[in-house]
Amino acid sequence: MVNHPTPLGALTEREREVADLVADGLSNRAIAASLVAGARTVEHHLTAILCKRQIGGRTQLAVLVTVSR
Repeated sequence: MVNHPTPLGALTEREREVADLVADGLSNRAIAASLVAGARTVEHHLTAILCKRQIGGRTQLAVLVTVSR
């Protein structure tokens, strides 16, 4: 059997948390409140996720997370 890396495998634990909350439909502000972080920190994590996974936006990220659950 061949092991394929998960679509979110390259993300840090915090980036995975942000990605999960995006998939749950939360706004950046709501994610920040949930993770006890600043909104700009959430924006930074989201930018890093989109760059690492080479995807265009929150909707594509949400689909990717949902498929990988």
